[in-house]
Amino acid sequence: MDRRRRRGAAILFGAAIAILLLDRLTKLWAEHAWSERPFDVIPGVLTLRFTTNSGGAFSLGQRAPWLFAGATIAVAVTIVVTAFRHDRADIALGLGLILGGAMGNLADRALRGSGLTGRVVDWIDIHVWPVFNLADSAIVIGALLLVLASLRDARRHAPPPDRVEPDGTPGGG
Repeated sequence: MDRRRRRGAAILFGAAIAILLLDRLTKLWAEHAWSERPFDVIPGVLTLRFTTNSGGAFSLGQRAPWLFAGATIAVAVTIVVTAFRHDRADIALGLGLILGGAMGNLADRALRGSGLTGRVVDWIDIHVWPVFNLADSAIVIGALLLVLASLRDARRHAPPPDRVEPDGTPGGG
């Protein structure tokens, strides 16, 4: 295995572990600090509050926690199985953020209920969106990094635009 792929896997797993640890710590902090009373950082804009949900990211699909647990496991397994195939840091980082976020929310499901049906801790309330957590944010940021990397690849591999000579005839040939 070449050095770039080992580096990609190190970035991927390093990001995943960092997000998982930060997510677990912030959820414990939220539960202890705001379970009784939320804290307004910026009144009407940002409130830190402890809440839980049985759904997916941003409280979507609350009646099917098993669906999100299954999808999370499938995504995590796919990322881990392909971890040593990525030689680009941006793709490895994006996948690592997604893996870490997925594992953070899966840990809640495992630790806060029977089987994988437990409720996920959320604590960031920006008032115009459902309450979310660091894991949700990492998943979204990781997905955006993958989209940007894909767009950059598409632009890099696109055929050059046709040139037109000053007299209006096609050129470049």
